[in-house]
Formats: sequence, structure tokens, C-alpha cells
Amino acid sequence: MAKNNKPLRNVLVMRLSVLGNVAMTIPVLYPVCKANPDTRFIMLTKMWPASMFHDRPANLKVVDFDVKEHHSGLFGLLKLAAQLHKLYDIDAVADLHNVSGTWIIDAYMKFKGALIARLDREKPKRRALVTHKTNEPLTPIHQRYRNVFTQLGFEAPDNFTCLYDGREWPTSPIVPEKKEGERWIAISPFTSHKHKAYPLEQMEQVIAELSKRENYWIFLMGGGKAEKIALRPIARKYKRVISMAEVKHKFIDEYALLGQCDLMLTMESANMHLASLVDLQAMTVWGPTSPACGYLGYNQIVEDDIQLDMDCRPCSISGDKPCKYGDYRCLKNIKPEYIVEHVVEAVERNIKNRTKGTKLAMARKAEDETHHKEE
Repeated sequence: MAKNNKPLRNVLVMRLSVLGNVAMTIPVLYPVCKANPDTRFIMLTKMWPASMFHDRPANLKVVDFDVKEHHSGLFGLLKLAAQLHKLYDIDAVADLHNVSGTWIIDAYMKFKGALIARLDREKPKRRALVTHKTNEPLTPIHQRYRNVFTQLGFEAPDNFTCLYDGREWPTSPIVPEKKEGERWIAISPFTSHKHKAYPLEQMEQVIAELSKRENYWIFLMGGGKAEKIALRPIARKYKRVISMAEVKHKFIDEYALLGQCDLMLTMESANMHLASLVDLQAMTVWGPTSPACGYLGYNQIVEDDIQLDMDCRPCSISGDKPCKYGDYRCLKNIKPEYIVEHVVEAVERNIKNRTKGTKLAMARKAEDETHHKEE
């Protein structure tokens, strides 16, 4: 399965947007790179998502492009394809997006003799699910990403743990020191589609209740001017609540913060997937979408997620359609106190399990040292 019967040496991987979907490539792409060390993988995406690929394998090259300035339209994308082929001598393409923009690059690479494998978007299953003709869930997106690589003949193990597994965790000057006994919770109240966001006034009630606990610190995740303005009065109003939107930060800073957190409370958004990259539990509030749509965060615990059992859910795959009833009952009918109860229960359980795990590890280490001395 290679050009001119030679092993594949340079593989172009494409997922151009959006932030969450690009983040979901990492738990698939990193193991693929490590399992196939003799192949160079060139990951193509837009400029902002490209900066999230930290601590990447040696055979992974991340290339960003500017679709507005230099590579817009048919000719811009053909120019980009020509540049990529000239620079990297592409043998194959793993198209993890499968949209018109990537088709243009696919066509150019195929003309040059490269093998092409594309993401199965499962459109018939999507339509059947959101029109409630079936309850059959879509294949999880991580598995569909892996399928693209296996089509090209690559080993694609499902063994991702986190970005910094076994390595030194990143630090950041904007992340305060966490004191013993503190519980840190990241709350991400926004999404790329407003239709799947829990009402901010109800989320504020959640924040207010959590902030009453003396050892709970709340970090509000957001970016952009509108989110900064929306979060500012909430952070000022309650104790131990910090708005990260007020602080200019990069992905490395966010990874450093999330690595210290005990839980993330989030919508179905990019932050759910960023939590997966640092092995942090993301308790997700689902509204018009659902885990059946295939976009559950990697290794996340769906049983702890918050959602209402309603006949009209899911009504869209990505949450980009307005509520047909106009009242977003799938979100507004979730009581803030219900969320608080579940968050506290999960946080305390996670800390308890972590403490047990630490004690067990220490006991095993002591036993090993004793056994070594006896020998």
C-alpha cells in the first residue's frame, strides 16, 4: 500500500478546524507516530490550533497555514498543496476532515501519485440520529480517525494517556501555587455554538454555590473580548474565583493549570478535549448534542456527565441549530444545585481515589526496597 511499492515515508495529515476537532486528533496521532517511527507525519492545520501540539513525537511535524491571507480559494489551496509536496515529498494523505478544502489538496496529491484515505463522516447515520429514526450512536470520532490511518496500512494503537505521561509537567507564571487541601475546578461555560451553552445566569448560580466552600478555587476558562466581559463581574463578585480570560495565555499555560485541577466542568466544547490531553476528568453538560454524536472527550467518563433524557435530543450533531421549541429546555431545565451536587461528589471521589493510589504506590515502593535490602 505505497507509492511505487515503496514504504510510506512522508504522510500528510489534515484537520483544518475547529479547535476541538483538532485537539481530538492528538490522542490518535501521537500513538500512530510512536508506533510508526520510520514514517514522518506532517500535520496541517490552521495557525491557532497548531500551537496546541506540545511535547510531540520526533517524527511529527506541525505545519500551520493562513487561509485568509495566503491560501484562500481554489488557487490558494493548490498553491499550498504544491508547496507541501515540494517540501515534504508526500507519499500519502490522511484526510481527517473530508471537506471541500481538503478535497482540493487530496486531488493535487493524488495527481502526484500519493495514496489518499479520508475520514468517514457517517452522514446517513448522522441524519438518522438527529431525526430520531434510530438511536444507534455514531462511531466515536477517535476511532474514525484511527480508521483513516489503518486504511493506509499503519498501526494505530489506542493507548494515549496524556501529553506529559512520565515526563516533567509544565509550569506557568500565571498559575498560582496550589496549597494542600485545596480543590481546583476549571469551569468552561462557553462553546463555539451558543445553542449548546448552559445559560450563564444559571452557571453563575453554580459558581456561587461552589465558591461557598472555603477550600474550593474556581478558574473560569474563556478567551476573546466578549467572554472576558461576561466573566469579569462573576470573578469579582465571588471569593476564590479567577477569570483566566483576563490573563493573556497560551496553551502551555492552560495545560499547566489543568494539570493542577481536580475536575473540569464544561459544555461540549474544545475545553472538554483539552482536559483529555492532560488526563483531567471533564464533567460535560450536554444539551442539543449528546455523546451518541461521537464527540465525547477521549477517555472521559460519560456516566458522570449531566444531561436530560428527552425525546428531542440530540437535535443536531454539532449544536449549530436553534431549538425548535425556542426555549432550550434541554439546558434550562437542568437545575444548578443538581450540577453542584455532582461536581462536589466527583471532586471528592477523585481526590479520595488519588490518595488511595498514592498510598498504594508508596506501600509497593517500600516493599520493593525492603525486599532489595534483604537480597
